[in-house]
Amino acid sequence: MTPQNDRGLFGRPSPDLDAGGGSRAEDLLSWVFPKIVDQLTTAVCLTDADARILYVNRAFTDVTGYSPADVIGKSTAMLSDQCTPPRIYEQMWQQIKRGKAWTGLLANRGKTDAVYLTELTVLPVQDAREQIACFLGIYHDVTAMHHLEQQVHYQKALIESMVDVAPAVIVLLDETGRVILDNHEYKKLVGDLRVREPAAEFLRALRKSLGDHYSCEGQTEQSFRDQEICFDPGGQGEPRWFSCSGVWFRERDGSVAHFFKPVRQSYLLLMANEITAFKRQQEAVGMNAMRALLAEQDRVRSMREALQAAIFQMQGPLNLIAAARDLSERRGARADPSLRHALQQATITGQAALERLRALVPEVPEEVVTPVNVNQLLREALELCKHRLLAGGLVVDWKPAPLLPAIIARTGRLRGMFKQLLDNALDAMESNRQKPRELRIATAASEQAVRITIEDTGSGIPPQLHWKVFEPFFTTKRAATHTGLGLALVQDVVNEQHGVIDLDPDYTGGCRWHVVLPVRRADAT
Repeated sequence: MTPQNDRGLFGRPSPDLDAGGGSRAEDLLSWVFPKIVDQLTTAVCLTDADARILYVNRAFTDVTGYSPADVIGKSTAMLSDQCTPPRIYEQMWQQIKRGKAWTGLLANRGKTDAVYLTELTVLPVQDAREQIACFLGIYHDVTAMHHLEQQVHYQKALIESMVDVAPAVIVLLDETGRVILDNHEYKKLVGDLRVREPAAEFLRALRKSLGDHYSCEGQTEQSFRDQEICFDPGGQGEPRWFSCSGVWFRERDGSVAHFFKPVRQSYLLLMANEITAFKRQQEAVGMNAMRALLAEQDRVRSMREALQAAIFQMQGPLNLIAAARDLSERRGARADPSLRHALQQATITGQAALERLRALVPEVPEEVVTPVNVNQLLREALELCKHRLLAGGLVVDWKPAPLLPAIIARTGRLRGMFKQLLDNALDAMESNRQKPRELRIATAASEQAVRITIEDTGSGIPPQLHWKVFEPFFTTKRAATHTGLGLALVQDVVNEQHGVIDLDPDYTGGCRWHVVLPVRRADAT
């Protein structure tokens, strides 16, 4: 065997390149190869077939702390630590004895008793007779990488646990809206709302409410806070409200294909807190205030209707008196002066009385035009009628469209119109106790308009009265309690919205009203 230097097997004098006849190529290779191996930053160890160490390079000493003098001639077992399971060594020896390479992780112990994790690759080297002559071991110290992986794994598990037990809905979405990560509350929401991906409904509502501020296009980061959205399942349950906050962020694509040309992907971290209970408390307070306001408005409306009815009733006789006065004046001397004087005084007195009555008619302040959710107004109108519905044992079939465009209107007048239609339906059903009492309300969105259908199982309106019911002061109810201005006011509101209202002539089970309201009024500002 060639004499060994301090690093082991490969020690050999430098070939004399100037010697006569030169040096053989294998002599040159045997001198250059160990020099190259010694410069590697990867630890290399050469052993015989019995795992006795023949050679180690400098990187081996850096990793293990052992010098060549410490290990040459000794078994590689001195490097192992007891925490490595024996089955791993068994698998390694079974593999390399068959002449096949093996790669695996081992826990080794250095000269300072420090345990480190190494990724070992063992390559069997065969001689000319294809017998295993030695083994080449290549060691990679992966301790730092292992610690980093464990730390990342722990942090990932910790974050996922915190996200999963959070009381709020948390979901991570990519720029296409695909769910990347969600928590337990989000999974519960999937079951509660009975939709495949609630995230799609969240995004649809957020796009509508945020507009141009929804996307983070062209920006590194953009966030939004406390955006309220509503899920309305219609007749399948009560509306649910959520306060949504989110932050967009952009992450570099980690694929190798984009290493030199970085591509950043956008993600949205969306958090939603359910505020349904709070909104219902707000609605309850609002409904109480609305009831008080509507009671005052009803009182004012009743007064207006009574005064307008009185003016209307007085205007007829006063017109006759004025006509008689004009006829008497045309007759001149042939007319009785006292009668002409009496007619003149009656006309003046009557006109003065009418002016005083007109002055007593309460003024209604003009409302501001705002975007209005028709489903919300109908729900409020039903809430205002709840006591009558419960007392009468009426069944309500409420089928709102899940998403309706907002219409531009005066909220109070539109709510009052729906309330008037519902009151008429309830009056009709309360007076007709021979039929099942059912109130059916549905909304739908059509092209640039919202369609509302209100049906009842009351006594109905005869076909010959379908248009007459809109005339002022016409009523089929007791005159002592109704002035007949209700449907006339409904027609006024519909006309103000440039909409259409009609009675379905083919519906014989009671009354079916169709109301079509454009999304934007022609005079909306």
